[in-house]
Amino acid sequence: MSNSPDTRPGASEEAVDKAPETIADGVDEEVVESNRRLYTGWQWLLFAALAIAYSSFHLISLNVYPMETWSFRIVHIAGALILGYGLYAGTRFAGEGDVPHSPAWLRWVSFALLVPAGYALFQVFRMQQMIADGAMRIDPAIEAWHYGYPLIFATAAAILLSWGYRQVREKLSPPDLVLMVSALAVAGYLILIFGTPLRASTGTSFAPIGISYAALAGSLLILELTRRVAGLALVIISAIFLLYVFAGPYLPGFLGYPGLSFNRFFSQVYTDAGILGPTTAVSSTYIILFIIFAAFLQASKVGDYFVNFAFAAAGRARGGPAKVSIFASGLMGMINGTSAGNVVSTGSLTIPLMKKVGYPSKSAGAIEAAASTGGQIMPPIMGAGAFIMAEITGIPYTEIAVAALIPAILYFLSVYCMVDFEAARKGMRGMRKDEIPLFSKLVKQVYLFAPIIILIAALFMGYSVIRAGTLATASAAVVSWISPHKMGIRAILKALQLAGTMAIQIIAVCACAGLIVGVISLTGVGARFSSLLLGLAGFSQLLALFFAMCISILLGMGMPTTAAYAVAASVVAPGLINIGIQPLVAHFFVFYFAVVSAITPPVALASYAAAGISGANAMGTSVASFKIGLAAFIVPFMFFYSPAMLMEGSALQILRVGLTATLGIVLLAATVQAWFFGPVKAWQRLVMLVGAIFMIYGGIYTDVAGLAIGVLMFLMQRGLRGGGGTPRTATSG
Repeated sequence: MSNSPDTRPGASEEAVDKAPETIADGVDEEVVESNRRLYTGWQWLLFAALAIAYSSFHLISLNVYPMETWSFRIVHIAGALILGYGLYAGTRFAGEGDVPHSPAWLRWVSFALLVPAGYALFQVFRMQQMIADGAMRIDPAIEAWHYGYPLIFATAAAILLSWGYRQVREKLSPPDLVLMVSALAVAGYLILIFGTPLRASTGTSFAPIGISYAALAGSLLILELTRRVAGLALVIISAIFLLYVFAGPYLPGFLGYPGLSFNRFFSQVYTDAGILGPTTAVSSTYIILFIIFAAFLQASKVGDYFVNFAFAAAGRARGGPAKVSIFASGLMGMINGTSAGNVVSTGSLTIPLMKKVGYPSKSAGAIEAAASTGGQIMPPIMGAGAFIMAEITGIPYTEIAVAALIPAILYFLSVYCMVDFEAARKGMRGMRKDEIPLFSKLVKQVYLFAPIIILIAALFMGYSVIRAGTLATASAAVVSWISPHKMGIRAILKALQLAGTMAIQIIAVCACAGLIVGVISLTGVGARFSSLLLGLAGFSQLLALFFAMCISILLGMGMPTTAAYAVAASVVAPGLINIGIQPLVAHFFVFYFAVVSAITPPVALASYAAAGISGANAMGTSVASFKIGLAAFIVPFMFFYSPAMLMEGSALQILRVGLTATLGIVLLAATVQAWFFGPVKAWQRLVMLVGAIFMIYGGIYTDVAGLAIGVLMFLMQRGLRGGGGTPRTATSG
């Protein structure tokens, strides 16, 4: 569907006059999930105040009045549980379609559960008084009969009731009120006991039984909230790992282990060996801080500006909206913690426009999914996985961000070439001048990039991540005062409220991932996977890497990036390090495959979200996005063969590997799309694939051979075009 440019006199000026001020509007609007409650009146005020208080608590604790580490993390999780159960329902709302209201008796049964939950909470205050009066430990009978049993009964029963309790969207359901009280009882007891010398007894036969009951109830609360905000995939994987704790001693082969008792496991899993470990350490510091930063950017409408800027910069190129999707998703991905969330925020605008210029529904969704997934590997923020990587490896965050630069460029270049070659092959047009915002007008607001520039500058000037993130957040508010969307007190409070709401999903996911990490560390199953990889490496390191890739993708399917990486880093990365791979390379290898699990069939969350917008078949979209994001499946192997890809080596090595890998990626895209400077025949595609692999491999001789193949194919293509070949041509901007 090639369009000819308008050549009438004065057409250019006319197009300028008709050019819209903006094309993107509403990118920064909050996405309301289907199971999110929409309160009114005093309930809205209550939960808005709770969300504001939750965000403010983190800003104050991180910057002004630090709190004891374990207590801080317990409050961090408890706050997310209370907000989560207040805002997200466990089932469909009554009155939507043919869903009936729940009967009155179920309401009273639910309210009756407040008695055991409230009693357990009351016992926390009673036990606190006992310890204040000098008691060294609490009577186990009190902990069991007056705290543990009522708490677990109320929690389990309320979760079951919440699955079937249907109420209107504007009201809090009684089972969820019970779960909020249970979350308070869990947090109160753990803070109380961990504030005494009994904290040192966790994981031993001397540990108070109350810790195990609190941890069991807390684990149930985390699993149920994760189901509500992130789906069943992570919950099912967590349940399998928890089952392994008690079934492991009966399993054959390398999966078997001596076993752990109920008290020994649960008294330790809600400590820094599990739920309060690295994943929660990161979510309670870096992630929550950058969610607040993202909320401030959204409140000042920076997301709209990013997308409009992308349209002005790339909209007129052939297949323009697809290239806009790449730029916009890369920019938004830096401040958005999930691939699927990024698809929803930018794809609702870019996917319909891609279809308008000629992309099939499947391709439009696939391009958006691949681009949004790339946002998770885009420095400086890189979703949340990079912060967890820094926490686990001890490598400074700035080094990780620098190491990610070349791989991120290669990934986005690959997606760009895939899109460009497909547009050329199908003869697609770009958007007309009067369909996109004027770049000359948007460039006057380039100061809106200042918060991100300040963040990067502060990090490389040696500021801590927390201090740099706080400065960037403050600068977002200050910069808004010279923009059309000024942030006053009301807007700042709205941003804090939005941050508190946005944080629920990622905190629940990190806590749930911490539960899995706890199982891995306490049972030693991670070490057994390491020995398996070591055995495979004895035959072939490439085979070990392939196996590690499969496990990382399998663990990441259906899971958000953060949880996928945290689990894979515990299971797979130690094994890669044991076979001689550098820690940075091993963790980046795992991280990349955890990220691309979002576009890997059969369970591809980002692709499914894009298919929902484009109207295409979900599986077809995921296969197409897998093809477009193919470079992300090759780049991690490049880390292994060429550590210079991660800035490990001399400047000359880094430059050579970067340039040859870039050319290899371009050849790979041309192979996949059967187009270079014109149509490519089957035998030429095969030769180009060989050349791409040679240059991607990274050896000096393979680089020369690959470069020779690339030059030969280039000359052949140019000769074909110059000699009257018949490739289709497209109008490009």
